[in-house]
Amino acid sequence: MDTTEALLRELIALPSVNPAFLSAGNPRAGEGVVSEFLADKAVRAGLDVSFKKAMPQRPNLLLTLRPRNKARRRILFAPHFDTVNGTDEQFVPRKSGGRLYGRGACDTKGSVAAMASALFELARRGHRPTETEIIFVGLVDEEDRQTGSRALAASGFKADLAIVGEPTSLRVVTAHKGSLWLRFETRGKSAHGSRPELGRNAVHEMSKIVNLLETDYAESLRQRRHPLLGYATVSVGVIAGGTQPNIVPDQCSILVDRRTLPGETEASVMREIHQLLSREDLHALSAHNKLDRCDPLETNPRLPVVAQLLESAGQREPAGVHYFSDAAVLAGGGIPSVVFGPGDIAQAHTANEWVSLAELERARMLLLKFLQSLP
Repeated sequence: MDTTEALLRELIALPSVNPAFLSAGNPRAGEGVVSEFLADKAVRAGLDVSFKKAMPQRPNLLLTLRPRNKARRRILFAPHFDTVNGTDEQFVPRKSGGRLYGRGACDTKGSVAAMASALFELARRGHRPTETEIIFVGLVDEEDRQTGSRALAASGFKADLAIVGEPTSLRVVTAHKGSLWLRFETRGKSAHGSRPELGRNAVHEMSKIVNLLETDYAESLRQRRHPLLGYATVSVGVIAGGTQPNIVPDQCSILVDRRTLPGETEASVMREIHQLLSREDLHALSAHNKLDRCDPLETNPRLPVVAQLLESAGQREPAGVHYFSDAAVLAGGGIPSVVFGPGDIAQAHTANEWVSLAELERARMLLLKFLQSLP
């Protein structure tokens, strides 16, 4: 059996579900079992093993291959260890039709397996770069609040490039969208349902706002295009208002998902929404973004080390993706970052999550080729 496939099988069989999705004490919770497993393999491969504080009992794992001489640059492999939850069957790896099925197969234990295998192989061969330090960072909590990457960035940790493991179908991704979750509320006046004219219906007011956001505002966003990401989007995902049918509702709220492009900020988005509402004589109270800061990513593909990775991957032009990742967090901390890994985001979090075994092996080979090209 291919060693990368064998490693991925073992990783899938070690549940590392983000504790945010489980009740207290659930044996599937946490990334620790994966960290211990890979730390043991790393020691046997000759790598230095350390842990860096991220959150209580959930540190990031660092596996380091030191260069032969003084380190003049540092490259990070940065996949995340946590997954969403699944059924018992999803934690039993299953091979069928050239695919390996199981929870985390593509998001992102496929990246973990490919990156770790490439680094282990380089270490075992004794092919240490002359002056480049290579560090595998197993990040925690990506699926909830990105605490692992946020802690690493906040610590002042520096590198010349972070390759963040996510399913990109082996494309080197230099840009992705940011994410805002915004809350808006309308206020009205309650009245008996038999005399609605005595009240002011907050749900009715909100319905006009929802319609405006999903039509005129969404259309205006399509006019602003990014060369890799297309246009920004808006989607009203939650609405709540009223208490019972025979009471005119005096309150209604919505939660809005707004995907941002490089250059957009929470402040600029809120300003343009309120300007739009004002023009239509609509009024809503707004709350701050319900997520931690999730900025867009845009890394210069002409940076020498990024260009080197693109060349190793046989890719002429960089790619963009619509989802948010740890890459933007690390980039915000001063580490130029890209996203790369086997698998397709369309399979992530699904009941039949899978990764192509041919793509998994190609990921290992491309990463190894890149590592061997480093000075």
